[in-house]
Amino acid sequence: MLGRLNILSRSFISKTHDMTGHPDLKKLGIVNRHIYRNLMVPEYYERCLDKEPANPYTKVTTVSSTGALCAYSASATGRSPKEKRVVKEETTEKDIWWGKVNIPLSEASYDINKQRAIDYLNNRPYLYVVDGYVGWDPKYRLKVRIICTRAYHALFMHNMLIRPTEEQLATDFNHIDFHVLNAGEFPADTHVDGVTSQTSVNVNFKDQKLVILGSQYAGEMKKGIFGVMHYVMPKKHGVVSLHASANEGPKGDTTLLFGLSGTGKTTLSADPHRKLIGDDEHCWTDEGIFNIEGGCYAKCINLSREKEPEIYDAVRFGSVLENVCFKPGTREVDFSNISLTENTRLSYPLEYIPNVKIPAVGGHPKNVIFLTCDASGVLPPVSKLTPEQSMYHFISGYTAKVAGTEVGIKDPESTFSACFGEAFLPLHPSVYAEMLAAKLRKHGATTWLLNTGWSGGKFGVGKRMDLKVTRKILDAIHAGELDNVPTKDLPIFGLHVPTSCPGVDPQILMPKNTWANKEEYDRTLTKLAHEFIDNFKKYESGASKETKAAGPKL
Repeated sequence: MLGRLNILSRSFISKTHDMTGHPDLKKLGIVNRHIYRNLMVPEYYERCLDKEPANPYTKVTTVSSTGALCAYSASATGRSPKEKRVVKEETTEKDIWWGKVNIPLSEASYDINKQRAIDYLNNRPYLYVVDGYVGWDPKYRLKVRIICTRAYHALFMHNMLIRPTEEQLATDFNHIDFHVLNAGEFPADTHVDGVTSQTSVNVNFKDQKLVILGSQYAGEMKKGIFGVMHYVMPKKHGVVSLHASANEGPKGDTTLLFGLSGTGKTTLSADPHRKLIGDDEHCWTDEGIFNIEGGCYAKCINLSREKEPEIYDAVRFGSVLENVCFKPGTREVDFSNISLTENTRLSYPLEYIPNVKIPAVGGHPKNVIFLTCDASGVLPPVSKLTPEQSMYHFISGYTAKVAGTEVGIKDPESTFSACFGEAFLPLHPSVYAEMLAAKLRKHGATTWLLNTGWSGGKFGVGKRMDLKVTRKILDAIHAGELDNVPTKDLPIFGLHVPTSCPGVDPQILMPKNTWANKEEYDRTLTKLAHEFIDNFKKYESGASKETKAAGPKL
């Protein structure tokens, strides 16, 4: 077996640059002699199927009936935000928004974790190196190098990063802007100061590295890099980075859709009538918007061709399915089976969406959509926001954490996540809010709040908003059919609710109409208003008088 491995290693290296003793890896302390760099997709499959046996926590890597690679992330089937640490060092200490989101870690503890990861990487039979860009605008993009032990992680990041050409690989990656050291199979040491479990995800902006221990969930790499961009773009380039998807209409009009996982951000951006720019992460510059990523990462619970044809058809050779189950006796994926996790996932390159826009850039947005999954069921399916309300709801970031997206989440839980992505913000939310407000004012974008959560009652009583209804509302927004429709104010919140929308029953537009118990609706609406007011208190000092006045009034 060792001889076969050496032959494979030499065969690959002769084709794509020998990394044994490479100055970059040597500087990192990586001395592993068997390194596979930027494999072709079939080679990743071969390595996954040959070298990733089952372990006590996971199932064997397989291939679905449509050709997608089916991999398993062991015990961690979602991100572990409580175990994320930001290294406290002199170059960024005054910039970071310290607290429950950015928990500080000393440089000494980081050095121990990093060395633990490097030691593990060096003692594996082989490693994978994936090089790629983040950011479709060459003016702002970063060069990232992933070093990992699992072929499925390498293929995942091959999909999620922007894939360089052979010429770019040969000439443009001698200097790396950020490294990811993924030793997720190896646990962190809880005796290290600041490490509270066997999972520890550390980002060090001075050292320009992300270190992962104790979690094999691929999303830790993706979101870790997103957090890096959330620091670099505003601080180094004056560009606002956003947790939003984007698409473009036939006339070149672009739309940004903000929302946390489970709100429909990926689903709604994959619109058959519009070109997809990206499903999750974007920046807004003086020239327009650009996607940060080279791929998409979609939740696939209950995925069907009927509801989400573009995403369903992306389940093919080259894509990665994470933590899914098959129908008995087949390799056909059972997307309704959540016995492993509700957070079943699909990673695929942007090019797998038929109407994608490459390069993934667009002009200044005409419409900005805030998506909220309202588990209380009291917010309308659509409302038009004033500029002041836009800032209030952006800073609030109200939604529900959907089951499976984080460790321990089983039922939807109402939450407030600043900028619709608080977990990924290294800087204070006001930084992103002020930058977004300036963009909205300058370019005159219209902002809408869409509830993709519950209607007719709270979670457990009502039902989830019909995707067809939300799509009809979006179609009307894009067609300009809601611009001049009369509105009616939602009590307490003051949201401007359109009284009609083409193709949508007007009765459901005002949520109280869908509740059997009207008094219970009023109590629930008031309760949610109190939650908004209490949450916003921690941001009042950095908000304008107009923004503060745009919230609920009791």
